[in-house]
Amino acid sequence: MNKIQVMNEDLANKIAAGEVVERTMNVVKELVENSIDANSSIIKIELVESGVKEIKVEDDGIGMSRDDSILAFSRHATSKLKTLDDLFNINSLGFRGEALPSIASVSNITLKTSDGVEGTMLEIDGGVIKEVKSCDLKKGTTITVSNLFYNTPVRLKYLKSLYTELANISDYVNKMALSYPNVKFILINNDKELLNTSGNGDLLKTINNIYGVVVASKMMEIKGENDDYKISGYISYPELTKSNRSSITLLINNRVVKNNEIVRCILDSYHTYIPKDRCPYIVLKIEVDPFLVDVNVHPTKMEVKFSKMDSLLSLINEVISNRLSKKTLIPKANPDNIEDNYYEDIKVEYEVNENLYEDEEKIKPNNKVEEITFDFNTLENTEEEFQEDERIKDMYPIGLVHGTYIICENQNGMFIIDQHAAAERINYEKYYHALSTHSNNTIDVLIPYKIELPSNEYIILEKHFDILDRLNFKYEEFGNNTIIIRSHPTWLPKYAPLESIKKIIEVIVNNEDFDEDKFNEKVSITLACKMSIKAGDVITMPDMTYLIEELRKTKNPFTCPHGRPTIIAYTKYDLEKLFKRAM
Repeated sequence: MNKIQVMNEDLANKIAAGEVVERTMNVVKELVENSIDANSSIIKIELVESGVKEIKVEDDGIGMSRDDSILAFSRHATSKLKTLDDLFNINSLGFRGEALPSIASVSNITLKTSDGVEGTMLEIDGGVIKEVKSCDLKKGTTITVSNLFYNTPVRLKYLKSLYTELANISDYVNKMALSYPNVKFILINNDKELLNTSGNGDLLKTINNIYGVVVASKMMEIKGENDDYKISGYISYPELTKSNRSSITLLINNRVVKNNEIVRCILDSYHTYIPKDRCPYIVLKIEVDPFLVDVNVHPTKMEVKFSKMDSLLSLINEVISNRLSKKTLIPKANPDNIEDNYYEDIKVEYEVNENLYEDEEKIKPNNKVEEITFDFNTLENTEEEFQEDERIKDMYPIGLVHGTYIICENQNGMFIIDQHAAAERINYEKYYHALSTHSNNTIDVLIPYKIELPSNEYIILEKHFDILDRLNFKYEEFGNNTIIIRSHPTWLPKYAPLESIKKIIEVIVNNEDFDEDKFNEKVSITLACKMSIKAGDVITMPDMTYLIEELRKTKNPFTCPHGRPTIIAYTKYDLEKLFKRAM
């Protein structure tokens, strides 16, 4: 008897279901994508117990004939691929023909569909069609999936909590709404409406529907293209961040995807604008010839490969960096709501800073926020764009608070400058420029500096003596694990050259895998942090004036190298509101 046999269709579908349908979100994803491919303008998703008990997706798309509706539940049956060439020119969201039979094999399904000519209803149990009959002629398709994994209880055990399943579905539907702002999306769980977009094609309004007015009011539109790619969408001001990457939405030809290289590129574009452990809000739409992108990488179709990734990453970095460099990015103090931009994180992830919030009541939303409205058509014009040297207007210091915060004013209002953060930014750009341009200017040391290291650290330093050569240090080995520095670059701080040299050596020995750009970056940040004036250092009025003028000359005067703000603004109206002069 032959040992190798062809699997029957039911078994094959259950195996495919293990790849395509891992959780309730996968079911919603496949059904919603079918609705999109059917040219729907309204898609309604209704869940019972986060979809574990029931998922119902209703659309007003083109519907199906009776024969097509029956054939749709056969494996590899699809209307979207006909030839091998089509596989390399995919313009639809679905194309494999595995989703419906896979879902049907592990659930009970009721399908109602009409193409306007005839209405068809199917009852399917575990992949087997039990009944086919006529139904009403309302054009579109409604699929109800119930008792998911009832016949594969092992998979049912691996579902997460109902909250987690619902969060994943909500996140996916949000991203689909951002991808298709011209489609009205309605999401309901246990009769509670979670999302209801307008479907009028306005992406910014969809962002408002999903994230709220505080986020939408702090987004900037971006556009750009090169020979291979066209990108568009919205990026947030640096003050608006989240602690995880869920705030970044990537859309390739309107398909929601995941790509770590693109995310890293986005975060690099925000480098020093935001802290390393924060992520901006991004909706990035990428248009590309289907021949340059492969979506046939994973059964979920959320992972993609690009033929010309370098071209795409270069475009993204250029567009985002240019947009940030031409915007005035001073956070405005909000008299009504402290830290609006972190509210969502505080509420959902309980990242409560005990120094700011004394009790639970203080992290609840202020009802006034929900009443704020703005004109989506003119939002982008609410702030002017400036050349780099004009983004901070002239301001005049009037005092110092707690030896840390410089109070300034001009005709627009009052400004508070963190003197350490400002000095860090100034010094960081100074050191980074010197390191990157390989300055040859050096100064001899009157009494040579002797630096002794532990043997393990000296071994690493010895391996990278070429770095000291490149930086134009003059040195020599002196006994065991010791070097003597006889001259150093002139850009080192004059008041603490030895300490600076030790910091540079520390960076070398703690980063054995050497990369010049990363090294320059690390050294610049380290020196700027350690060698700048500190919080609590009392400085004079001329010092304050000099600091402000130097800050205005930097490329990014709004944040320190760690991404913390250097300046916070109180407009004249804010002050009047605080003192009840304006209501």
